[in-house]
Amino acid sequence: MVVLHHTAMTTCKAAIARLCDPDTEVSAHYVIAEDGTILSLVPEEMRAWHAGGGAWGAVTDVNSHSVGIEICNAGPLDAHPPYPEVQMAALEALLPGILARHGIAPARVIAHSDMAPERKWDPGAKFDWRRLALGGLSIWPQAGGDTGAEFFASAARIGYRVPEVSDDPAGDVLGAFRLRFRPGATGPVDDQDRALAADLAERYPGPDNA
Repeated sequence: MVVLHHTAMTTCKAAIARLCDPDTEVSAHYVIAEDGTILSLVPEEMRAWHAGGGAWGAVTDVNSHSVGIEICNAGPLDAHPPYPEVQMAALEALLPGILARHGIAPARVIAHSDMAPERKWDPGAKFDWRRLALGGLSIWPQAGGDTGAEFFASAARIGYRVPEVSDDPAGDVLGAFRLRFRPGATGPVDDQDRALAADLAERYPGPDNA
């Protein structure tokens, strides 16, 4: 899979220095600067330390099964700035080759928050997932899904790791889903959440759920 991150640092230079410092024990395959410059830090065939704890579908060691892309963006340090056009265009130029080389389906291009919803919120609400999906580089829900479907069952079918307590009292899975597909939505699970998740689960079930 491919996991997209934001650096959550004030400058791209500082982020790259951190990712290249062995003492930090964090790394990524690629970094995309605000001006669209793409830097390759770790060869794709090698394991980078970008994902940390978490899971997507049956994959519990995400670092060993993914390419990590860090997008330079200050995130919460600067009120979550938008991603510049040139930066999004650079990502769109980078992704097709990665997907082709590793046989990765668009549904396996995910957010860091998708695989670690209890602790991560990047690349955040300002990231344009719909744009990626329109280019065939990710997925986006369609209207008309089943409003009677159980939200957490659909979320698990997509790939989210739902706690055994299926009503998700901490709101982590619901929050991650909305962060990506319904930015700004609040409150308990509603019919729109159920419909969107059901549509995605029907069209893009995880490989362990197909």
